[in-house]
Amino acid sequence: MMHPVELQRTYRGSAERPGDERRSLADHGAPERALIIAAIPSGEEDERDRLAELTELLRTAGVEVADVVVQHRDRPDPRTYLGKGRLEDVIEVKKRVKPDVIVAEGELTPGQQRHLEDKFKTRVVDRTAVILDIFAQHATSAEGKLQVELAQLEYSYARQEGLWQHLERLGGGVGTRGPGESQLESDRRMIRTRMGMLRRRLRETDGNRAVMRRERFESGLGRVALAGYTNAGKSTLMNALTGADVVASDALFVTLDATVRSFEHAGMRLLVSDTVGFIRHLPHELVAAFHSTLDEVRDAHLILHVIDASESEHRQAEQAKAVEDVLDQIKAAEVPRLTVFNKIDRVEPDVRQMLARRSPDAIFVSASRGEGLAALRERLGDVARARLTAIDVVVPYARGDVVSSIYQAGREVRQDALEQGARIQALLPAVDAARILASLGQSDTLQ
Repeated sequence: MMHPVELQRTYRGSAERPGDERRSLADHGAPERALIIAAIPSGEEDERDRLAELTELLRTAGVEVADVVVQHRDRPDPRTYLGKGRLEDVIEVKKRVKPDVIVAEGELTPGQQRHLEDKFKTRVVDRTAVILDIFAQHATSAEGKLQVELAQLEYSYARQEGLWQHLERLGGGVGTRGPGESQLESDRRMIRTRMGMLRRRLRETDGNRAVMRRERFESGLGRVALAGYTNAGKSTLMNALTGADVVASDALFVTLDATVRSFEHAGMRLLVSDTVGFIRHLPHELVAAFHSTLDEVRDAHLILHVIDASESEHRQAEQAKAVEDVLDQIKAAEVPRLTVFNKIDRVEPDVRQMLARRSPDAIFVSASRGEGLAALRERLGDVARARLTAIDVVVPYARGDVVSSIYQAGREVRQDALEQGARIQALLPAVDAARILASLGQSDTLQ
């Protein structure tokens, strides 16, 4: 798999090509050291959060932060990201901390990246490259690996023009055509070919996933999707509710592949899905590449929006907004949702009371300790019950097949003996209710 950190290099005087195997940020024997640079507007309220988030991303990628240099400005310099004076400061800090890589807090244009690498004589990457690198490390399924590689290539291909600008000067007309132009076009063609192959393979896996999703639709079971900021504890909650074995740890983007498990409470059954966590400004390449897994969220009957209760009120608001932005981007904004505050064991009683006043309909849980799960299961049971159709039918005694079907697909089945047959009251998935009523010619016996 190709890794974005290396694909974004300027290939001056190098025989390497974008098709070569690359190392990720964490593939070194010892952790890499990074120097963070950031251009942030003066007075930006979330400056600390933005830097803390990037630091956590780098930690997840296996990189230590050696130092941070911030310049307060309304917008990054279009050519060099930081201003001239601050660039000199970065050079001095670089001499002192000797970083392996310089990481920009925002997204760099190809030109900005090239100028920074020329200036610092050190590898430079941006926040998007770090996120893509983390995804590359955590992808385990065949589909996940295809999705990540496609996202990496799309990100890199869009930057080829700027990265190869020194070679394109050779292809401007008579007397300028030469190997530089062919090298650029050869590498672009190689990436386009690879992206085309990945898209075809993903369409095949999308087809398989669509078949499974259609089967879940036809089952008539309620569908619940977990959504939330990365590291809010969705996977831990999934495991606690369904007994799944989704990997859960204190790191960002541990879960990439959609996992669907059944959940049953008081005879009510539904399907619960867990998928990739969200983050502010989630790279659009990832949203596009992971559309099939994110469809699990869009097609749900209810979204459990999991929020880390131990975060500050400001960070909760920022993270909730990031989740809402992604839900809107994947056209899931209209799906009903239930707020679940997780990690409630980490907050003081007064904070819990404040959260309860602010979100009276929310559920408060500690997925790791089991606290509050009974209330959540009860609420999910209500969701499952609401998805079922109530029937009240009289089944002739000769139709044992119908009675068997009702008991097999139904919930809360009650049966009484009448002279003309068995009166059965039950809750059934809509498709099963319609089939049974049609077989009895009693389409008007819905409760």
